[in-house]
Amino acid sequence: MPQHLNEELNSIAELYTKLVLAVGRHDADYVDAYYGPNEWAEEAKTKKKPLTAIGEEALQLKIQLDKINSSQNKEILCLRHRYLQKQIASLIAHVEALNGKKLSFDEEAKAYYDVEPPYFPEEHFRKLVNELDSMVPGKGKVPERVVTYRKQFIITPDKLDNVFNAAIDECRSRTKKHIDLPENETFRLEYVRNKSWSGYNWYKGNNESLIQINTDLPIFLERAVDLAAHEGYPGHHVYNCLLETAFVRKFGWVEFSVYPLFSSQSLIAEGTANFGIEVAFPGKERMEFERDVLFPIAGLDKDESAKYSGVQALAAKLSYAGNEAARRYLNAEISRDEAAQWLINYALMSPEHAQQRTRFFDQYRSYVVNYNFGLDLVRQYIERRGGTENKPAKRWEEFTNLISSPRLPSGLL
Repeated sequence: MPQHLNEELNSIAELYTKLVLAVGRHDADYVDAYYGPNEWAEEAKTKKKPLTAIGEEALQLKIQLDKINSSQNKEILCLRHRYLQKQIASLIAHVEALNGKKLSFDEEAKAYYDVEPPYFPEEHFRKLVNELDSMVPGKGKVPERVVTYRKQFIITPDKLDNVFNAAIDECRSRTKKHIDLPENETFRLEYVRNKSWSGYNWYKGNNESLIQINTDLPIFLERAVDLAAHEGYPGHHVYNCLLETAFVRKFGWVEFSVYPLFSSQSLIAEGTANFGIEVAFPGKERMEFERDVLFPIAGLDKDESAKYSGVQALAAKLSYAGNEAARRYLNAEISRDEAAQWLINYALMSPEHAQQRTRFFDQYRSYVVNYNFGLDLVRQYIERRGGTENKPAKRWEEFTNLISSPRLPSGLL
């Protein structure tokens, strides 16, 4: 590895990491994970740096990075260079936003997450909702019928822990067959309330995660696999373990010891976490596992599993309805109540879930693009490289390569 370039990037990476911690003093949601030197975190706590100073220092780092030509070096160093450029650019954008600069939904998505999210007209979602008309029993409007139908698949509180642990065990078992995990990797599972999200992975470093499940609203059967794979295996927990092993411990690249949430890294993190569900459970394997294992543990009628899986698959195509609600709401084109009604009509959410989702928009803004658009970009990238559903070994190989590399959204295109 070329020593001069690596040392230059090491110096910039240290300053970048300290700037991320400094921004975290102004925005409690910004630093999602940090397991670097304790003295850097303490310094950020005791010496709160003004946003103006942070922005100026970040701009100087960007100028330094832009002067570097890494094209003649190994791919891993080129990727590292590009990673730092994108991460610092998103940091500058967030500092400007904290200082009062107004960005539209699409401007923010581009500045933070390195993507231009697609737009879908209302008619697109109306047609998809109409496709559910013949699948969901009852009379009346499809959204109301879907909410009523799904109620029979709620996991009762007394069954919740057993269902989730069974899902996590299966996801971990499937992942370990294809990915070499650190021997000491572990996680803790907690149930929490009063959150705007349904699940969260808090990575602690040293291959340990805290996975929290929000119990404010009823939890449906399919969320067990969703959250077990997304937050755990082969999702966020595995992603962070591999980055720590490959870069922080092996190379001493400190920029990977900190995770700024509103940054380009998030699209890869969320996109791979969602695609990891399909990687771990290709084809009908998810439906079969839920039918044969989770339905009985939850005390639900497994004869309904195939139909429920079909409804869920079609409803999943409506995921971009949430992006459109966020775009219109954050651009002040519609009110909170109108955004919630849009989510009820086209994302098929209950009124309570829709209101919770608007609180997510308030807190995380355009972050929603990372889940579905991130999933689509990751899927397309891996399939272009041969990781299709009928080549599961190749799919796992490409997936593993992606989550253990510094590749970012523009690198997927």
